[in-house]
Amino acid sequence: YGAPPHGGMGIGLDRFTMQLLGVDSLRDVTAFPKVKDGSELMSECPAAVDDAQLKELHIKITE
Repeated sequence: YGAPPHGGMGIGLDRFTMQLLGVDSLRDVTAFPKVKDGSELMSECPAAVDDAQLKELHIKITE
Protein backbone atom coordinates (compact mmCIF):
# COMPACT_ATOMS: atom_id res chain seq x y z
CA TYR A 1 0.00 0.00 0.00
CA GLY A 2 1.88 3.12 1.11
CA ALA A 3 1.53 6.73 0.13
CA PRO A 4 0.72 7.84 -3.41
CA PRO A 5 3.33 9.84 -5.35
CA HIS A 6 3.59 13.19 -3.55
CA GLY A 7 7.04 14.66 -4.18
CA GLY A 8 7.87 14.73 -0.48
CA MET A 9 4.92 16.91 0.43
CA GLY A 10 2.51 14.27 1.79
CA ILE A 11 1.30 16.50 4.64
CA GLY A 12 -2.09 14.89 5.19
CA LEU A 13 -4.36 17.43 3.54
CA ASP A 14 -6.77 14.65 2.61
CA ARG A 15 -7.20 13.62 6.25
CA PHE A 16 -7.45 17.26 7.35
CA THR A 17 -10.16 17.84 4.73
CA MET A 18 -11.95 14.70 5.92
CA GLN A 19 -12.03 16.08 9.48
CA LEU A 20 -13.00 19.55 8.28
CA LEU A 21 -15.97 18.24 6.29
CA GLY A 22 -16.98 15.71 8.93
CA VAL A 23 -17.07 12.74 6.56
CA ASP A 24 -16.42 9.18 7.72
CA SER A 25 -14.49 7.88 4.72
CA LEU A 26 -11.22 9.04 3.23
CA ARG A 27 -12.61 8.01 -0.16
CA ASP A 28 -15.02 10.95 -0.04
CA VAL A 29 -12.16 13.46 -0.18
CA THR A 30 -9.55 11.57 -2.25
CA ALA A 31 -8.35 13.66 -5.19
CA PHE A 32 -7.54 10.71 -7.47
CA PRO A 33 -9.83 7.80 -6.55
CA LYS A 34 -9.72 4.43 -8.24
CA VAL A 35 -12.25 3.95 -11.01
CA LYS A 36 -15.01 1.32 -11.09
CA ASP A 37 -12.82 -1.43 -12.52
CA GLY A 38 -10.25 -1.04 -9.73
CA SER A 39 -7.54 0.51 -11.87
CA GLU A 40 -5.53 3.50 -10.70
CA LEU A 41 -5.13 6.18 -13.34
CA MET A 42 -1.91 7.82 -12.12
CA SER A 43 0.24 4.70 -11.80
CA GLU A 44 -1.64 2.65 -14.43
CA CYS A 45 -2.11 -0.25 -12.01
CA PRO A 46 -2.82 -3.11 -12.19
CA ALA A 47 -0.37 -3.88 -14.98
CA ALA A 48 -0.40 -6.95 -17.20
CA VAL A 49 1.90 -9.82 -16.19
CA ASP A 50 4.06 -11.67 -18.70
CA ASP A 51 3.91 -15.46 -18.93
CA ALA A 52 7.65 -15.51 -18.17
CA GLN A 53 7.04 -13.67 -14.88
CA LEU A 54 4.31 -16.12 -13.90
CA LYS A 55 6.56 -19.07 -14.74
CA GLU A 56 9.48 -17.61 -12.76
CA LEU A 57 7.27 -17.18 -9.69
CA HIS A 58 5.60 -20.59 -10.16
CA ILE A 59 2.14 -19.04 -10.46
CA LYS A 60 -0.52 -20.90 -12.41
CA ILE A 61 -3.67 -19.14 -13.59
CA THR A 62 -6.77 -21.26 -14.13
CA GLU A 63 -10.14 -20.22 -15.48
